[in-house]
Amino acid sequence: MVKIPTTIITGFLGAGKTTLIKNLLEKANGKQIAIIVNEFGDLGIDGSILNHCGIEGCDDGNILELTNGCICCTVAEDFTPAMEQLISRNPQPDQIIIETSGLALPQPLVRAFNWPEIKPKVTVDGVIVVVDGPAVLEGKFAANTDAIMKQRDDDDNLSHDTPLSELFENQLACADLVVVNKLDLITAGERDQLMSDISAIVRKGTVIIKSQMGSVDPKIILGLGIGSEQNIYSRDEIQHHHGENGEDHHDHDDFESFIFKLPAINNPDDFKTALREAIIKHNLLRVKGFGAVVGSPMRMVIQAVGPRVDSYFDRPFSETEAYETRLVIIGETGINQAELFRMLDCFAD
Repeated sequence: MVKIPTTIITGFLGAGKTTLIKNLLEKANGKQIAIIVNEFGDLGIDGSILNHCGIEGCDDGNILELTNGCICCTVAEDFTPAMEQLISRNPQPDQIIIETSGLALPQPLVRAFNWPEIKPKVTVDGVIVVVDGPAVLEGKFAANTDAIMKQRDDDDNLSHDTPLSELFENQLACADLVVVNKLDLITAGERDQLMSDISAIVRKGTVIIKSQMGSVDPKIILGLGIGSEQNIYSRDEIQHHHGENGEDHHDHDDFESFIFKLPAINNPDDFKTALREAIIKHNLLRVKGFGAVVGSPMRMVIQAVGPRVDSYFDRPFSETEAYETRLVIIGETGINQAELFRMLDCFAD
């Protein structure tokens, strides 16, 4: 059974999570996306915005609102039944997006994907953290901290009283990709300082991208294929790394994509090492595709988000498929494709 990919989008109140999701829906190209919105209080603003967005395929039945409190504290009562409801649909959604409340710790939510009720049917495609750039620079982490405090006071089910600074670090420690939003409101020097500060908190290999008004191409956000629940315990620790160790900073609208075709790969391990070096050198955001390995009838799936390269064999090549390696490359505009090809071709037959 193919598991339904689920993207967790977290971040403080007002960071731009709902705007990001709305932009993703506008560019879904017919993909059926179900959404779980976790908010509570007097007004269901986020759910209302999505329910009445007017986007084709985004109907009210695809949006579930969890209003009993912070999702990481009501996993058993709210989250699991909501996921089971979506999984039982016929047809099932192509993708699930979960927008957490601004108070949510992502780790308990990711951990819940290992529960036996849902583990065989869904997987965490990736954890996305949306950051309010100007607010973080001011040390507030959110533009309206009073609203966050009120939300905290109103939540009778909240089981953690984590300081905002610690909650921010825990969100970043769990992230597979960080969207630093509202960068049009700060100076270039402030942007550089902000990106450096965030790079010092995230795990090695976490991709960091810049955004204005939550505008990010779905090819960067969806289809990461990480399976975050499989390494949840590494996400509980805050590790400090800097840009030279692999974090990538990218502008939201300055990228290109193309397809590379290569012969069969001689040595998969050497090829993945070369691919990682190429990703770092050419600032590549995403690499995904299939590889042929010399002497093997099996097709190797290749996925890379930032410098983290994963692979596995999924099935034999069919008689109608070309026995070759095909990779989709997504990166910053201006990639030296010839040099990139030379770095990878030497490991192919």
